[in-house]
Amino acid sequence: MARSGIRPGDKVAVLSGNDPVAFSCVFGISRAGAVWCPVDPRSEAAENRELLDLFDCACLIFAGAFAPLVARIADDLTKLTTLVCLDEAAAREVAGAISLRAWLDGSGGEPWGADPPDDIAMIAGTGGTTGRPKGVMLTGHNLETMTALTLMSYPFAGRPVYLAFAPLTHAAGVLCFPVMTLGGEIVIMAAPDLAEFLAMIGQHRVTHAFLPPTVIYQMLDHPALGAADLTSLQCLWYGAAPMSAARLEQAIGAIGPVLGQLFGQTEAPMMISTMAPRDHLHADGTLARERFASAGRPTPLTTVAIMDDKGSLLPRGERGEIVIRGPLAMAGYYQDPAASAQASQHGWHHTGDIGYLDADNYLYIVDRAKDMIITGGFNVYSAEVEQALLAHPGVLDCAVIGLPDDKWGERVTAVIQPFPGQDVAGEDLRAFVKDRLGSVKAPKQVEVWPDLPRSRVGKILKNEVRSRLLSTAGDGAPERRR
Repeated sequence: MARSGIRPGDKVAVLSGNDPVAFSCVFGISRAGAVWCPVDPRSEAAENRELLDLFDCACLIFAGAFAPLVARIADDLTKLTTLVCLDEAAAREVAGAISLRAWLDGSGGEPWGADPPDDIAMIAGTGGTTGRPKGVMLTGHNLETMTALTLMSYPFAGRPVYLAFAPLTHAAGVLCFPVMTLGGEIVIMAAPDLAEFLAMIGQHRVTHAFLPPTVIYQMLDHPALGAADLTSLQCLWYGAAPMSAARLEQAIGAIGPVLGQLFGQTEAPMMISTMAPRDHLHADGTLARERFASAGRPTPLTTVAIMDDKGSLLPRGERGEIVIRGPLAMAGYYQDPAASAQASQHGWHHTGDIGYLDADNYLYIVDRAKDMIITGGFNVYSAEVEQALLAHPGVLDCAVIGLPDDKWGERVTAVIQPFPGQDVAGEDLRAFVKDRLGSVKAPKQVEVWPDLPRSRVGKILKNEVRSRLLSTAGDGAPERRR
């Protein structure tokens, strides 16, 4: 990189699926004092072009499989000065590209250890599901803090072995760092396959792994689970989306008391609050079911508080926006001072999540601020209704939103994805929620869809759910209305 004119502070993007060589490049970027910009390999060409331009990337390192995509977008990216392909043959498909082997020839003996300006080590995109994506600037201190909090919060005995199932561009990637600080081993799956995942745990004596809740649900229903050797697992992290309390209990029974929750966001990576495997149990070994709906406790180096919309901190038990302080919070959004100022109002980082802290300092997330429903003058938090619906034996997953309503202002609307072969009735589901949360929070409209639209990391796209429902409001639901 130094020979190619890449200087400390320059942005270097990596575009690849799960690949050991591609991930190793991250450490070369760090040693050069450059800034790592992970690019989602599942994104479309236009999205990747937008991110590379937004981040002012000077260098792109890409896998051979993405050579056709890079060839389409490279001419529009005038800031790119260096194109490096991991595959020698594919490098010839992109004008001006060089293969990694050729790029490395003659290297050695050059100084390393440059510090990036302002300690910015990584810029990660926010995803753009709610508009133009923003670039989250994370410092080396942010990543060191996240690593330290991981090691403080979860069990690590002996030399850890981490199995990377999910994309390394997201949570699965940064979770490699704490494992590597202990001299651990990273086993990388090139493509997600649950049967292979279960087999590899026993084969490699895997101690740690991360899965989003939707994949854990699939694993619980997988025929290979019963015969899998999972005895080496110390911690199976779950996060990135809420998990059904009923399915969490099922997972602990089927996999063992190794489930560990984490809550964070791109702007405060991974470790705002944690719930270690031991926190899922009482001292006598019985399940601590009353905590299963929580996001755990704030981590030691992070101050978590609840704030109202005027900037006042609220007492325990009251609901408001979750705000944090500490070395985990980002440096800001890249070249977006207005968004950075908005996210750090009143001297706290604003997560955009609504929640509360209970008497034991467990954090409960009840909704995204933008997803709160106001119906008949009452505030209804969609995540709370979703948790109630997920406790129903016929519901695999769901999304709850507010739709315009002449009488109520907004009506609570639930879209249900049932378990395969299950038939769920809207009236039964409404009664099920009413018994648990009362009539105000019970859905007034229930839709049954065979699947829910999701982002590339498995999060339900509520904007798309809402758009589909509004577009068919006059013509009848696209699936089944109950």
